[in-house]
Amino acid sequence: MTGPDTDLIETLAARISALPSPSVRHRVAIVGPPGAGKSTLAEALVARLNRDAQVAALVPMDGFHLDNRILDARGLRARKGAPETFDAAGFVRMVERLDTEPEVVIPVFDRARDIAIAGASVVTPDHRIAVVEGNYLLLSEAPWNRLAAAWDLSVALRPPVEVLRARLIERWLAHGHDPDAARARAEGNDLANARRVLNDSLPADIEA
Repeated sequence: MTGPDTDLIETLAARISALPSPSVRHRVAIVGPPGAGKSTLAEALVARLNRDAQVAALVPMDGFHLDNRILDARGLRARKGAPETFDAAGFVRMVERLDTEPEVVIPVFDRARDIAIAGASVVTPDHRIAVVEGNYLLLSEAPWNRLAAAWDLSVALRPPVEVLRARLIERWLAHGHDPDAARARAEGNDLANARRVLNDSLPADIEA
């Protein structure tokens, strides 16, 4: 996958700097399907915003994955990553808190251990910008649809499905899967979630 678009990062940084001063902090959404490059873009944007001072925090949605034991009990393990496999209500509440509370402690997902770690990161009073990244930040389904009004700026990445397929297969190959297994993982679950994002998300302020 190519690196982040530097022109887009500069455009986003300028748009954020032009926003009215927040009472607590701005909330910026970077949304897209699996394989769209949203994590890479969000990380690069945070680094750009923090170039002169530590004013921005990265807030990934993945910390709100339900534990595998809960997914097993609900028969959802094979669908991990779908909207119903997250603590959606908890995530929505966390985004709301970012607008009102100076300090917000958040969970972070450990991919190596495939588990969410509670209290693993802190959005501090110095963080005047929260860059939130995830698949379902503009999803039209409840309770995710409560988020649409929360964003001071929203950015959607929407690559074609064929581009996503190639990137997702490459991702699973990098995780040690053989070509058949990598293709099955990408096409069996990831692309189903990707189509849900592409088909059922509300419009963003910036479509990239």
